[in-house]
Amino acid sequence: MNIIILTSSVKGMAAHTLPRLFNESSIKITMVVFNEGEIINKKKYYLKKIKKIFKIGLLGALNGIRMRKWFTKDTDFLFPDIDLETFCLQNNIRFERTPSINCDNTRRIFRNSNAFIGISLGNSYISESVFSICPLGMINIHGEILPDYQNAQSIIWQLYNGSTKTGYTIHKINKKIDDGDILYQEVFPIVFKNNLANTISYNCAQITKKACQGLIKVLKDFNYYNLNSTKQIYCKSYTTPSWRQFKKIKKQFLELKNLSPNLTVVHGESQIN
Repeated sequence: MNIIILTSSVKGMAAHTLPRLFNESSIKITMVVFNEGEIINKKKYYLKKIKKIFKIGLLGALNGIRMRKWFTKDTDFLFPDIDLETFCLQNNIRFERTPSINCDNTRRIFRNSNAFIGISLGNSYISESVFSICPLGMINIHGEILPDYQNAQSIIWQLYNGSTKTGYTIHKINKKIDDGDILYQEVFPIVFKNNLANTISYNCAQITKKACQGLIKVLKDFNYYNLNSTKQIYCKSYTTPSWRQFKKIKKQFLELKNLSPNLTVVHGESQIN
């Protein structure tokens, strides 16, 4: 299976996944493409940001910025020394940079990649002009359960809804974010730590590790998972929580943590039994 990887981050999911995909003899990485994040349409970009602030409020937006590191802290700690470009150079994998995801340069790179399928690791919206280039399209790893948590950050909205489960979903990419047919999904319990930030960080790292194994499973037997994929129905989409919603998340976290059978606290640190 010849694949091309598109990523907007040199850390996290991409850093963990690339070496493991490389070690699979049935998977050939034809190219890794790094999106440098240049904003092409600045007016549209900032109007979207302003619209979001009006929706969630200024406190919600500021809190969202504060929370960002919670979703990457443990993942970055687990895989701190992997530089994607260096890894590609050392292992004879072609590495390309592109200014933005949906630009002519990205399309040119994909057309010249000779890849059967594209893999999205940590990207924002990918247009049809990009995801449709490879013969088998593109697939994405979403760090939550679909179709219930489209566009949702991991863990927090599960807590908001009083759930003690999380998971990840590997799905095809289509014109809507996190809306494509589901290829593979895994659901597992949230492990509660001593506070909300550590709970999010720990579980996000676990999602990264488990999702990597799930991606390898899908790529090694893609025809099977593709034929047995399922469409998403009754979808629900989320965004950054407002301040009021975040307060409920914190309240729900404390209540669910106290009910969790797998947590004991020793000297202020959580230990899993």
